[in-house]
Amino acid sequence: MADPIESYNPKQYIIIKGAKMHNLKNVDLALPRNRFIVITGLSGSGKSSLAFDTLFAEGQRRYVESLSAYARQFLGKIEKPAVEYIKGISPAVAIEQKVNTRNPRSTVGTSTEIFDYLKLLFARAGKTYSPVSGKLVKRHTVTNVVDTILGLPGGTKLILLSPLKIKKDKNLKETLGLLLQQGFTRILYKGEILKLNEINVSSLSLKEEINIVIDRFAVNHEDEDLASRIADSVQTAFYEGDGDLILEKIIEKEAVVEEVAPVKKVAVKKVAAKKPAAKKVKESKEGNMLSDSNRIHFSNRFEADGIQFEEPSVHFFSFNNPIGACKSCEGFGSVIGVDPDLVIPNKNLSIFEEAVACWKGEKMSAWKDRLVMNAYKFDFPVHKPFGELTAAQKELVWTGNKYFSGLHDFFRDIESQSYKIQYRVMLSRYRGKTTCPDCRGTRLRKDANYVKFADKSISDIVLMQVKDAYKFFTGIKLTEEEKNLTKRLLTEITNRFRFLSDVGLGYLTMNRLSSTLSGGESQRINLATSLGSSLVGSMYILDEPSIGLHPRDTERLIRVLLALRDIGNTVIVVEHDEEIMRASDVMVDMGPMAGTLGGEVVFAGTHKDLLSAQSLTAKYLTGREKIPLPTKRRKWKSYVEIRGARENNLKNLDVKFPLDVMTVITGVSGSGKSTLVKRILYPAFQKHLGGYGEQTGQFDSLKGDFKHIASIEFVDQNPIGKSSRSNPVTYVKAYDEIRALYADQPLSKMRGYKPSHFSFNVDGGRCDVCEGEGEVIVEMQFMADVHLLCENCKGRRFKEETIEVIYNPKPEDPSYGKSIADVLDMTVDEAIEFFTDGTNPGKKIVTKLKPLQDTGLGYVHLGQSSSTLSGGEAQRIKLASFLTQGNNQPPTLFIFDEPTTGLHFHDIRKLLDAFNALIAQGHSMLIIEHNMEVVKCADWVIDLGPEGGDEGGNLVFEGTPEEMAKSKSDTGKYLKEKLS
Repeated sequence: MADPIESYNPKQYIIIKGAKMHNLKNVDLALPRNRFIVITGLSGSGKSSLAFDTLFAEGQRRYVESLSAYARQFLGKIEKPAVEYIKGISPAVAIEQKVNTRNPRSTVGTSTEIFDYLKLLFARAGKTYSPVSGKLVKRHTVTNVVDTILGLPGGTKLILLSPLKIKKDKNLKETLGLLLQQGFTRILYKGEILKLNEINVSSLSLKEEINIVIDRFAVNHEDEDLASRIADSVQTAFYEGDGDLILEKIIEKEAVVEEVAPVKKVAVKKVAAKKPAAKKVKESKEGNMLSDSNRIHFSNRFEADGIQFEEPSVHFFSFNNPIGACKSCEGFGSVIGVDPDLVIPNKNLSIFEEAVACWKGEKMSAWKDRLVMNAYKFDFPVHKPFGELTAAQKELVWTGNKYFSGLHDFFRDIESQSYKIQYRVMLSRYRGKTTCPDCRGTRLRKDANYVKFADKSISDIVLMQVKDAYKFFTGIKLTEEEKNLTKRLLTEITNRFRFLSDVGLGYLTMNRLSSTLSGGESQRINLATSLGSSLVGSMYILDEPSIGLHPRDTERLIRVLLALRDIGNTVIVVEHDEEIMRASDVMVDMGPMAGTLGGEVVFAGTHKDLLSAQSLTAKYLTGREKIPLPTKRRKWKSYVEIRGARENNLKNLDVKFPLDVMTVITGVSGSGKSTLVKRILYPAFQKHLGGYGEQTGQFDSLKGDFKHIASIEFVDQNPIGKSSRSNPVTYVKAYDEIRALYADQPLSKMRGYKPSHFSFNVDGGRCDVCEGEGEVIVEMQFMADVHLLCENCKGRRFKEETIEVIYNPKPEDPSYGKSIADVLDMTVDEAIEFFTDGTNPGKKIVTKLKPLQDTGLGYVHLGQSSSTLSGGEAQRIKLASFLTQGNNQPPTLFIFDEPTTGLHFHDIRKLLDAFNALIAQGHSMLIIEHNMEVVKCADWVIDLGPEGGDEGGNLVFEGTPEEMAKSKSDTGKYLKEKLS
């Protein structure tokens, strides 16, 4: 920036003066407001320190200052970012590239808030249909009945009835007597109206329908009091009938009516008890015979076909609430049951070859023998590999028949004897998570699906892909009443589905667990949720939103980011993607290197201006620096093959995964890469090796050269530890050597300190106030907890006497010595330099730290909490831990899920060197990746597609990168540019 920072207008710019967070070196920067800004640079150059730890932290701090006194009472203790001042800052929204939640109840629907709107929609506008007859279930009110009656033609004669209900402690005679006392005078029996005071009870049969006559009237639209009278009678009828009433038209026979009418009048005037009169009354009753075809049933209970239904409410559709959760799985969608893949781990074996793992041994093999001995009676192929059996034959092994007992009976028998320890152990060996049989994984109680909106249940919608759900809601046809009732809800739902499609997540379903998403998918879900809230005048800070996106889908993401800018927001993106850099209004390049050698603004301006700069980013963008192509592609002979993969959207694939080489599996987002590798290959191989794995997706068989692989490792972006105490130095086992080194110092020996004294995880040398955390957590009501620096140890984690122990590899320079707290505060690069002293303990520490440096993590602090690491950093720390094991580890198949997350071009170069080092040690690499720099360096490429979701799941291409560049696949088009 040519102009001094003070000359910029805070109404037009976000002005940062003297930023010194972490490795930032007194940075001054002016960022134009309401622009799309990309911050780039090497990993560890200070991008996140500037964007999140300075800009966002200050924006959040100012927001909290505006809150209640309860929240503000802690603000004096909360540290401000290390910056002189920031002016022109807007309310900040951070969308970080952190690995998604592990909460087993969190789904795409709940995290995007779409499910909350769907619950409201179904509770408000859903209609319940009986599963027996398909009839609409409706609760009738007094108003419904009155409106029905008054809607009939004038002069229509009606009779209002209640079904006779006999209580347990009463008989028929007592019940009729009680009715007479209550003022009721007639009943309807076999189509005749009988007077209660003249009935011979013994002539009545409870097998016949008996109804109480509540009222009789003719419809008269001019009678103003009729509606009130009907309402009172209906209320009485509902009460007496326990919620049921019957309305019938009176069909009169004209001839009889003419004959009877005068008799009725006489009978009223004369003595009513005379037998002739009674005879005439009977005749009149016969004249008022009632027709079943003119009968209408009403019920004020929510029931139909004899089933009592639950009335829809918001909680009724929530699997996080006991009211709506499936009773079997309690809203988790899965239950602990018998895992078929553990029972039959190797599907290449036949029943005769003991494919069923639990039917082995002297006692248990009797179950298999019964099947083998009787197989000829029902033509069962006992010598055929289990994977090649038909679906009916596989099912037969589980269900059994009259000749043998199946696996279901076997496990029932084992469970019945679970009081014996050996049977309990056996059961645990074959137990695993299986889809809940009651809700089929939808988590909701079964009767929640009886409620429909536009002929769809809530489960139908959450199982739809986002793109299909969007089409459904945009093409829905509603009545005016339904439109008025659901207008606002449908707007919110439709917008959120649209935003999810726009950020390239159209292939997801609302029922998808958040824990199964990649870091990039999680971030784009957060981005879509933020878009749905339609905030303006804000500052959005995003951490690599392009992660997990195929280059083809990046353009759609850019359109979303520009739309966010255009409605009046400042969009700041920490990013390495070339396309996103080109689309930006302003670029900020941090560097020149990482860690202590970074922290400076190397460049600030447009993408065009950057190309002439001398930074590493500029050199890679202009082609002056390149990630070199391998001199030759490795050849392979050994492989592992998955046959008949058909989980989720996979279309019955047969795929070979080469061993001893670097294989990259690629394809557009949602094409089936993760399903094939994470849901099928990894758990199937784990179980084949005798380990425990998650439930395997549907496939026929696993074949190949298993002797070449002794173990399998899935290196994902999940945190390296669940505890805030977990950090890089403990993960790579270097801290054990460091503690031993400090325990070996003269002062430690004099005081009797053991290695455990230098651990922040156990009592002894650690600070007693914060228990070695370095900070104290204050729980905030309705807000995120506040982390405050421990006032006792000032964040150093240890007691003062522990910190007095100094290790100094240069005795001639006393100032060079460091305490255990100083070591934890070092970066990996600084620690390697410090411990490179020629001593044996120092060499051991450097050997374990070197892989962290080799994988581009030299800028990470040894004691940095794992919770502050990005998904990509966590993944590279895991890679480093494998590199430290060297040749000691048996041949392993390593699976990496998007390892380039958070990496600059220069760091990808280091990562590829690390991969090649593992292959040189005799291991095999399988990488799920979209980055063309990695794809071009692969020995073998597997491309899935051609689209995402239902239109994906096909094997588009397999071969070398050069062959792929000539293919017609979408990936091939982008790869071609990198190979030229």
